[in-house]
Amino acid sequence: MARLFGTDGVRGKANELLTPELALELAQAASVVLGLSQPEDGHKPVAVVAKDPRISGDFLSAAIEAGLAASGVDVMDAGTLPTPAAAFLVGDLDADFGVMISASHNAAPDNGIKFLARGGKKLDDALEDAIEACLKMPKPRPTGGEVGRVARFADAEDRYVMHLLQALPNRIDGLKVVLDCAHGAASGCSPEVFKAAGADVIVIGADPDGININDGYGSTHLAKLQAAVLEHHADLGIAHDGDADRCLAVDHEGSIVDGDQIMAIMALDMKDRGELKDDTLVATVMSNLGLNLAMEAAGITLKQTGVGDRYVLEGMHEGNYSLGGEQSGHVIFSKHATTGDGVLTGLMIAARVKATGKTLKELASVLTVLPQVLINVRGVDKAAAPDCEPLQRDIAAAEARLGSTGRVLLRPSGTEPVVRVMVEAATHDQAQAEAETLSASVKEHLSL
Repeated sequence: MARLFGTDGVRGKANELLTPELALELAQAASVVLGLSQPEDGHKPVAVVAKDPRISGDFLSAAIEAGLAASGVDVMDAGTLPTPAAAFLVGDLDADFGVMISASHNAAPDNGIKFLARGGKKLDDALEDAIEACLKMPKPRPTGGEVGRVARFADAEDRYVMHLLQALPNRIDGLKVVLDCAHGAASGCSPEVFKAAGADVIVIGADPDGININDGYGSTHLAKLQAAVLEHHADLGIAHDGDADRCLAVDHEGSIVDGDQIMAIMALDMKDRGELKDDTLVATVMSNLGLNLAMEAAGITLKQTGVGDRYVLEGMHEGNYSLGGEQSGHVIFSKHATTGDGVLTGLMIAARVKATGKTLKELASVLTVLPQVLINVRGVDKAAAPDCEPLQRDIAAAEARLGSTGRVLLRPSGTEPVVRVMVEAATHDQAQAEAETLSASVKEHLSL
């Protein structure tokens, strides 16, 4: 049977794959693994629960809270908040664990359940496997005063907003900022904190109705943000996704600033302030080669990991590094967060613009984004790629042709029979030609 947990919790179509029955059972299992496995005298486990505003979050959160309370866990219901807010609150409250109900950038019919360990940290594979195994086991059934209570976490958003303001290196008074909240979890707190930090704020995509999350707005749909920045003559625009764990930006001319450019800006900022641990940035192998070249020129080491923010986090933990992230806009500031925080990232970008007096376009120009072509080759034996000598020869030949100004990456999909062929080069035509040549080689040598 396929593993229930994916790369970021349990995710699927709500009321189809992700049913209230499964949510309740997952909550009971998590209670055992994360809350009851090491009982303390007189201590009843505490869990923080939050959700994004998609409509299915109501019945899923009710099922999760029922499962937790029925297992003897006290629940602090934080309501609608970003994923990084939930992670922060688990640590701030010193709770035993947390639960975030969100499908991030997915459309409204999907939802997900993500568990957070003590301190607000993501679970490793072993803990997820333990929860999944516990689904099949008998669960505790406390009675009387041993069952858990469910209480509203009344000041949850205020605590998170104060945390963000305290993390800022400088205020952003006078900056005109457009915020696109994706009709998601940041619709309340992101405008609030930007205004409190001094910005003149224009807000779009901040009217969640339960079914419009990520629909035409947010970090996966930037056209409306680009138009709004130009219309309002704003200094910059910030786009969140549904649960606000990522951030992409738009400069004053309406050009997109992606996660690689944001990481470059932040790495230079933190190096200047003496906060970039060992002058090292952690990013995935999917980051543009331009990031490598920009960091090398700035005297910053780029440590690369597998694809996924959990692998970025693992890489950061290995060296206790202070900054990491992904091209998609997950940026992690380990001093202030245990996961990607789109609101914090947006604030940090604005603070850098204000402190330097430069435009976001000028700051982003430190990185020259090399043309990148990605082709998904379907219906192939993805597991055979590393040992296929003819294919490996073709890859080596392409790398030789590209030299130091290009890069080849072949990556098997984690969920389907697909090999992703990514090529970067000095020109788009060269990248396209090499990607098509290697895709043909993959089809020739790996077809099922």
